[in-house]
Amino acid sequence: MDDYMFNDNVSRCKTVVEDTQYLEIFNYSDPRFNTCEEHPLTNDEFDNYLHQRGVFAPPTKYPPGVKMISCMRLILQQNAKHADTFTPDVLSLTQRQYKAMVNALHLPYRWIESMSCVGPFFWSAWDQDEETPHLQIVHRKSDVRKKGLTRGWELTLSHDVKNGITTGFYKGTESSDIIGCLKHLKACVGQIGHPLLLPVIIFSHDISSTTDIKQRKARDWLRRLEHAVSMRTEITEKEGYVSKDGVVDLDRVNMDLVECHSQVLWKRPKAYLEILSGIQEAMGRFEEKLSEERNEKAMRSLHASMIARLDFYKVKLQGIESYAYTTLQRLDIQRSALYNIIAQKESKLNFQMAGEQRKLAHSSKRDSAAMKTISLLGAIFLPGAWLAAIFSMTFFNFQDGSSPIVSKQFWIYWVFTIPTTIVIVLGWWVWERKREKRYDEEDARIEQGSEGMEKKIMAAMRTRTMSKASTWDTTKKSE
Repeated sequence: MDDYMFNDNVSRCKTVVEDTQYLEIFNYSDPRFNTCEEHPLTNDEFDNYLHQRGVFAPPTKYPPGVKMISCMRLILQQNAKHADTFTPDVLSLTQRQYKAMVNALHLPYRWIESMSCVGPFFWSAWDQDEETPHLQIVHRKSDVRKKGLTRGWELTLSHDVKNGITTGFYKGTESSDIIGCLKHLKACVGQIGHPLLLPVIIFSHDISSTTDIKQRKARDWLRRLEHAVSMRTEITEKEGYVSKDGVVDLDRVNMDLVECHSQVLWKRPKAYLEILSGIQEAMGRFEEKLSEERNEKAMRSLHASMIARLDFYKVKLQGIESYAYTTLQRLDIQRSALYNIIAQKESKLNFQMAGEQRKLAHSSKRDSAAMKTISLLGAIFLPGAWLAAIFSMTFFNFQDGSSPIVSKQFWIYWVFTIPTTIVIVLGWWVWERKREKRYDEEDARIEQGSEGMEKKIMAAMRTRTMSKASTWDTTKKSE
């Protein structure tokens, strides 16, 4: 089943090109003969290295009393640069080279299935070879893209517990500490017989003092945020929260709370405690099948030292986890307090707006009452004034009782009045239509201005959110 799934997964992968090297370390009973070589590995020499042919053939003759104790043979890609080198279903070797490497170096078939794993990952198990058992290890860490590039490293090992030979593949990007780990490994040539030596070195580099320093800086940052939220007298303008007028910038405080939270969650100890447990289980598997011939004093001492180191890291990670948990709880308290402050300020602002609107409503009510009074007076006196104007014209004669009261030229009044009235009404209607159109255009401009203002505000908020917080020390390069 494993070989079928392996071949099927490999056939789906695409290939990217990375610079490849090899590392060979031989440890002899006489340390003077120990060797450590690292050189580029070309495609035409790839198969020769896998099968130890040609210049890669191991020495067959040793001086009297000298024998090989252990050996480590690794294929390296120390500065992986391709943007997709750590994405799922991507190989940094050709499919043929990958299959040949896995089979020749006894690497686990399940390795290719770990390419989609995220975060730190560790797995170990024995293969099914009963005559020459191999302890197989997969240790990797892949992160999300940053600036368009994938980040991470991966290590796959196979240890022949009978002969003390470790083979494997190790790849890392520029951001990983692969070069420092290999330098550490080369300084421990006499200890390469232990299959967990390189995984423990990588683990120790991954949880270096940088993690503790970041947590300390985050706690110091939290204290400044607490001073700002609680309006303590300790806060100064240098903190970056107080303006020259003594006003605290709540937007900046809120932004820094989010950034500080993300800094606390960097390299969460819980995941590394799981990795540590996996390494300890692998140590137990190796010790169970270690032969009496190889279980000498130096190996026992190294094994005990590595177990003690792992116990030390466990206690250290537990302390960091407790420390980070307390920081997160205090951040939650400050976030709740900040939201309450903002809600109170918004409530006060809404109350002020409601007061202004109430004043406007009272003013409109007074204006409406005045207009109503004017309209009522006009309605009362307009009919009388209109009738008085009509009857005061010369078309009517009320003084001479024998002559007609209404003149025959009274039609002239209507001839001029009716068209004039129609023209005035039409002019008013046209003017009203233009005014409504102008109002519609003004409403449209106001709406567009509101949308533009909203876009500018959102763009400014995004720009401010993406910018580095002023309270975090950006002068030092983060590890």
